[in-house]
Amino acid sequence: VQLVESGGGLVHPGGSLRLSCVASGFTLEHYAIAWFRQAPGKEREGVSYMKSRDGFTYYADSVKGRFTASRDSAQNAVYLEMNSLKPEDTAVYYCAADLRDGLVFLSEYDYWGQGAQVTVSS
Repeated sequence: VQLVESGGGLVHPGGSLRLSCVASGFTLEHYAIAWFRQAPGKEREGVSYMKSRDGFTYYADSVKGRFTASRDSAQNAVYLEMNSLKPEDTAVYYCAADLRDGLVFLSEYDYWGQGAQVTVSS
């Protein structure tokens, strides 16, 4: 049972990246999904949250209008599309999954991805 992330990398300011988070051993569509990030020397912060049942998605103010979370049940995966990237978006990004709706940006998720480094720099 695991979440495997991919898609991080180095991008110029204003560029785009898409992070993928693929589940194995469980069916992701039944789970609430959150994306977090942690920059060097800073606390982990929530980026987006998607409920399992109705697809309601919430974004932190810092990424609203630039980031889009989605899920693909056929691929058993979730994605974070990141556009108009800024240097302050540089961080390690984590996906997290839990059967309970409502955790939002609390840390008590059952499953975590291994993290994907996103670096925004000219």
